[in-house]
This record gives sequence, structure tokens and C-alpha cells, in this order.
Amino acid sequence: MQSMTNEATPAPTPMLRAVDLHKRFGAIEVLKGVSLEVGRGEVIAIIGPSGSGKSTFLRCLIHLETVQRGCIEVEGRTLVSTDTGGECRYVADAEIRTICGAMGMVFQHFNLFPHLTVLENLIEAPMTVKGLRREDVVPKAEALLAKVGLADKRDAYPSRLSGGQKQRVAIARALAMEPDILLFDEPTSALDPELTGEVLRTMRELADEHMTMIVVTHEMAFAREVASRVIFMDGGLVVEARPARELFASPEHPRTRAFLENML
Repeated sequence: MQSMTNEATPAPTPMLRAVDLHKRFGAIEVLKGVSLEVGRGEVIAIIGPSGSGKSTFLRCLIHLETVQRGCIEVEGRTLVSTDTGGECRYVADAEIRTICGAMGMVFQHFNLFPHLTVLENLIEAPMTVKGLRREDVVPKAEALLAKVGLADKRDAYPSRLSGGQKQRVAIARALAMEPDILLFDEPTSALDPELTGEVLRTMRELADEHMTMIVVTHEMAFAREVASRVIFMDGGLVVEARPARELFASPEHPRTRAFLENML
């Protein structure tokens, strides 16, 4: 006899969950209660005017900044929590390193080591942080350089690269640590328009491979065409969060509409 009961399938654990994040710099409240859940393989684009808290939010997720209140969980592991009394507590340093190791970050200004070759930039962290052997990481690094179209630049120094090439090296360097989530902080804003396309192509390829990504960006076409969801932030708050095509086609909040009219 067939059972008439259907057990509900439990919802998958979000790759990243941030709840009610508050962040101050002195008297200035930069984040005023920002929340976000990211599922596996999602591409989240965060847009908004300068000073809206987008980059600070990203930096808090990967512990480059600390929050004064809120909760952050990465793949089900708690990085920081706030108790009922309002006291904010981070886990121990060793656990912070483990949890944040699931994330990689690509910065606006590349942050490559100028004294190291392209290949050495990629293998430095896997060797020093993970303790891997050079002979094990070099083939992976070379494969990543081929992936971003820079196999011929393995022995070049950053000073010999264009801005677009530097940013693609930075993406490959982040991937060398084998993160589950990639964070991008305005990865094209320091680039000339003609170099922006090559970086966005690399990011599109990662999205096609279902890499989980959170991208702070001013590139509206990328946000509309590649992102699963778009988060519009203003004044330290999430003003609107919707599927990308819906938000661009018919933004609900007047502030979102005004921003997009100026950007598109």
C-alpha cells in the first residue's frame, strides 16, 4: 500500500545568510540593518549610489570589517551572532579563518603583489595559507591563467599588464584558493571602458559555471543580463531586492526608479 504522506524536502542551507547587519564608523551609521540570503549558484548584483554602504556590506561579509549588530552565516556556519541582549559576538579567530576561507574577494584596485610574477601571485596564498606544495599548485594556477586568457603572462610582472589583465589575474588568484563564494567589489570601476569588457566576459563565464557570486557594480547591463537577483541599496538600507529583469523592467520604489533613470 502506497503511503499517503509526503514528507517535505528540507530547504537547502543558504550559501550565505546575513541578518540585520549594522555598521558604524564613529558617529556615521553606514549599514542600518541589511539582510541578504544567497543560494548556491546565484549571482547577486548590488547596485546603488556611492556612499550607500554597498562595499562596506561586502567587506563585513568576509570579515574585513566587523559589525556592531547582526548575524552572518556562511554555508551554515556562524561567523557572528547577536544575542537577545544586543551583544554581538564573533567566533574564535581560527574558526573565522576557516569560515572566511569559503569566500574569495576581488577588489576594485586589483591588490596584486608588484614584486611577484603573475604565476607567483596565484600560488602565494595556496602555499602560505593552505600549506600546499609548489609542484601541486603550479599546474592549477597555470590552468586558471588559461581560463582567464592569460596563459602567456605567467612570468610577467603586474607592472607590464593592462588594467583589464591585472583584474583577470586578480580573479584567477581568488579562484586559486578554491572558494565556494566569490565577492566582487566594483571590479571594473578602475578600468577604461575598453578594458571593462574583458573582465565582464570572465565574470559571465563564471556565472555560466554556476559560481556563487555577490557583485557590487555600476555595470547595469551586467546586472540586468547576468544576475539572478539585484539588490538596490541607498542610505545603508536595502531599498529593493528583486529578480534582475523584473527590477530593471518595473522598479517598484521611487528611489530605485530615479537611480536607474540616471544610470541607463
